[in-house]
Amino acid sequence: MRVLVTGSSGFLGRAVVAALRLHGHDVSTMHRGVDATHRGDIRDRDVVGQAVSGVEAVCHLAALAKVRDSFNRPAEYWSTNVVGTLNVLEALAAASDSGSPKSLVLASTSAVYGTPERQPMDEETPTVPSNPYGRSKLAADQAAADVAQLGAIGVTTLRAFNIAGSSGGQPDPDLTRLIPKVLAVQAGTEPKLTVNGNGSAVRDFVHVEDAAEAFALALPACTPGQWRAYNLGATRASVAEVIQEAEKVTGRPAPLLHRPPANEPPTLVADSTRARQELGWQPKKSELPQILRDAWDALNC
Repeated sequence: MRVLVTGSSGFLGRAVVAALRLHGHDVSTMHRGVDATHRGDIRDRDVVGQAVSGVEAVCHLAALAKVRDSFNRPAEYWSTNVVGTLNVLEALAAASDSGSPKSLVLASTSAVYGTPERQPMDEETPTVPSNPYGRSKLAADQAAADVAQLGAIGVTTLRAFNIAGSSGGQPDPDLTRLIPKVLAVQAGTEPKLTVNGNGSAVRDFVHVEDAAEAFALALPACTPGQWRAYNLGATRASVAEVIQEAEKVTGRPAPLLHRPPANEPPTLVADSTRARQELGWQPKKSELPQILRDAWDALNC
């Protein structure tokens, strides 16, 4: 299958490109770098139209994806995450008019659920996002569902929880995330890791290569006229457990700055049963020690 990957230079994007090629797909890429098949901004309607022309499917990952940053730059998050997705949907719908229906696998996030009391979260959990990032990604999901309903395309949305580890020796550069930050502290490139309270907050982690595999599995699951969402989470661990395991893996202490307990959800974890049953997704690298070991090796290669 001829597949375009937008946001292909990102941490997840590189892994998705590799996974699709392993599955035998003919992959083209779109991002702002010089090594892209199609170089440009996802908000540029003409560039997106040219990139989508001639492909059978799109894995759409191009987005802004930092919760705290989204409060400071909400307009940019909406223009990138929503307008960018609308450009992809419009281009796919137009391409479908002249041939067979197209497929779209849309990268989304657990942030669309907000902070529900009921845990774990399945795909029927009410979507009540609590930040501009989550709201923009939910709007993209809703737009995709509306366009899919017309029958020109089939859409699968993958709602990832905390992606970590490494792929192809590439570390995660986003130090707003727990695992890259604690490893950067242990590598000596960051001074301390801030921990709220005793670090008992529990989150769900998934190896980036396992998340990428889900994109390859989701392509044949796209059904024209339908939109379907799947959660991707694999390993539950508290902040304290991540720190303890990181110290085991690296053999180095993690300097900590303890702050009073914060007003944050004690637990945010995924029910990924639907992805396992319907897509046949089986995370193989998402045990916490391997996630940390792969991320540490990439940081020090």
